[in-house]
Amino acid sequence: MTALDERAPMSASTARSPAAGPAPSIELRHLRYFVALADAGSFTHAAQRIYVAQPTLSQQIRRLEEIVGTPLLQRRREGLRLTAAGHVLLDASRNVLALLDHEVSRTRQAAGLGRQRLRMAIPPHLPESMAVAAAARLRVIAMAAGVDMVWLETALDAEFSLVGTRRADAGLGWLTAGPEALPAPLDAMVLGEFEPELWVPSTHDAAGRGTISLEELAGMDVIHGPRYADPGTYDAWTRALQAIDPRFGFTDPPFRSSLPMTLSLAAAGDRSSAVLTGPSTVVNGPAQLVRSRPAEACGMARVDLQHHPLTATAALVWSGDLSRPLQQMLFDAAESLSADPSLAAPAPR
Repeated sequence: MTALDERAPMSASTARSPAAGPAPSIELRHLRYFVALADAGSFTHAAQRIYVAQPTLSQQIRRLEEIVGTPLLQRRREGLRLTAAGHVLLDASRNVLALLDHEVSRTRQAAGLGRQRLRMAIPPHLPESMAVAAAARLRVIAMAAGVDMVWLETALDAEFSLVGTRRADAGLGWLTAGPEALPAPLDAMVLGEFEPELWVPSTHDAAGRGTISLEELAGMDVIHGPRYADPGTYDAWTRALQAIDPRFGFTDPPFRSSLPMTLSLAAAGDRSSAVLTGPSTVVNGPAQLVRSRPAEACGMARVDLQHHPLTATAALVWSGDLSRPLQQMLFDAAESLSADPSLAAPAPR
């Protein structure tokens, strides 16, 4: 680490005073450097990612602080931490850079210099049946339309803000309210209703019945999450359980990518713990044969939640600012997916 990197962030005494005259303009490179630093978490890793020397990066970040007039980050033992002002500028920087990249792409397309591009965000924890079907259908339609697909594997919040801020053109994820609750200019098509799988200790009364009420579940330790994987459903389901017990809170899974390991540790715990997955099963879908699973042998049993109180709506969401051909492509893909019997729930009788 160079001596320059060790310098403390700009103090209030070194902030540019309004009386000192008009501040120089912020350049796009300042924003790109700042976003790279925030994402990497250190000057070393950021400099490697954007192929600049560490002294240059440090110098440009300090210059950005001087232009803005306030510290943007703090150096701590555990690493860099953004100040409140830094968080505001980071969001603004992402929006500006994403909008610029999008408009440059549109400009090139208008000049006949490149194919249309669609940036599609897909969260990493979607049910495989839905994610695979959506990716395959979009790929076929995009190839026929001469559109390049860019895939972004990332979490989406309930507002699909990644799409709303133009960092992605469309996203496949969960609505915890109706499509009408999405902020403008987002449009959505519903694909189906999904609910989580729930596991309880085989000694619990609910295991014998095969069902459990939301009231019973709220009285247990429930392993679910982590929140960053699906913040929309995590928050919505937390609110549903806190309506019964205001003190309720989920416990993060000990193994975030392994359901069998999480089930095994839940069964071995001192307290009665349930394990709740993300949305994974079609609500009121056709009955399926459920074979014995390894987790059942170690003391956990799968049960159904009575009256389906925890559900999420799978939807394809896109920005209404997209070109008409891209919107039509997404609409065609969503219409095809919503007609897929393996995804869409049957109408109630």
